[in-house]
Amino acid sequence: MDIPLMSMVLSQGQVQQQASISVMKKAMDQAEGNAEFINKMMSGSHIQALQPHLGGNIDIKG
Repeated sequence: MDIPLMSMVLSQGQVQQQASISVMKKAMDQAEGNAEFINKMMSGSHIQALQPHLGGNIDIKG
């Protein structure tokens, strides 16, 4: 293999690696955002447990 060809192959490998890392970072950021959302939603659910009488009655009078 000559030097220019090896240089091109190495360069292409580096570009592919950088693209893979970029995609992985985006996936990790998305997963972190999802986890934060789930944690926020779960932390709000303790309000119902502290006030169990809420939502037990329905007013059907017009």
